[in-house]
Amino acid sequence: MQATVTKDSTKATLKLNGRFDFNTHRDFRAAYEPLLADASVKSIAVDFAGVDYLDSSALGMLLMLRDKMSGVSKDVSLIGVQGNVKQVLDIANFGKLFRIA
Repeated sequence: MQATVTKDSTKATLKLNGRFDFNTHRDFRAAYEPLLADASVKSIAVDFAGVDYLDSSALGMLLMLRDKMSGVSKDVSLIGVQGNVKQVLDIANFGKLFRIA
């Protein structure tokens, strides 16, 4: 998986490409950690348009992201969710934890 961050005013977008699984936890964390201390960023959108697979460890990483960002008063949303990724998030009831578009 590749993770790239773009910033637009107070919103950061974390764009993911490829498989989102346990093997990518370091890359994922390295992509979002600088956003924790960035006072100009108020919300983070995780873009799943390029993700074709995610597993249970990816769900755990999303929960950790949510907890860390809420600890510094930043909102997290999931965008570009489709196909199998959408099914997994729906089954895990992530719609109750995240704003999903």
